[in-house]
Amino acid sequence: MTKDEIFEFFRRLAEDNPAPETELEYGNAYQLVVAVALSAQATDVGVNKATRKLFAEVETPEQMITLGEDGLKQHIKTIGLFNSKAKNVIALSQMLIDEFGGEVPDTREELVRLPGVGRKTANVVLNCWFGQETFAVDTHIFRVGNRTGLARGKTPEQVEAKLEKRVPQPFRLHAHHWLILHGRYICKARLPECWHCPVIDLCRFRQKVLEKPKGR
Repeated sequence: MTKDEIFEFFRRLAEDNPAPETELEYGNAYQLVVAVALSAQATDVGVNKATRKLFAEVETPEQMITLGEDGLKQHIKTIGLFNSKAKNVIALSQMLIDEFGGEVPDTREELVRLPGVGRKTANVVLNCWFGQETFAVDTHIFRVGNRTGLARGKTPEQVEAKLEKRVPQPFRLHAHHWLILHGRYICKARLPECWHCPVIDLCRFRQKVLEKPKGR
């Protein structure tokens, strides 16, 4: 895509949804870290179902430690990989207490030191809570970046680097939300719903699905 096309791409997404937000539910920075860590290989809907009761009980790392690993597992057992995720959440909670006074740090370098927190999770926290211009490349953004030609790459890191270079102001803060939502609801993995895509004319994807299949 050209610079003008990229600007128009985001202008249309912004016009359709001026203030996009993550669909994960949380009440503070700590709960956001936990929710994003739990969301790996799981849906936001599934995570939200599990964390509503959990977050009513647990708001701080200290409260999570008191709940304990077994108690946490009871809350999140409907989420994939819940055993390893519970272990990581307890470990990251202890690290927050020991090294950060119970507060969530605001740098990527510090966040990725937390157990179970990778670059993508760190970028989500930095963007959603601290208002930093980051690009958290999940499966949706990876797919949209490659399909559309916006940011092609063989790895999430390559796609992130392309987005860093190409996404213009004033769209940088919300760009990753628009891309995630676009991938989740329109540019779907199995069947992209090109027939109602607002950026279809800018997209470089060759196998566009121009008509809604019968029965859908």
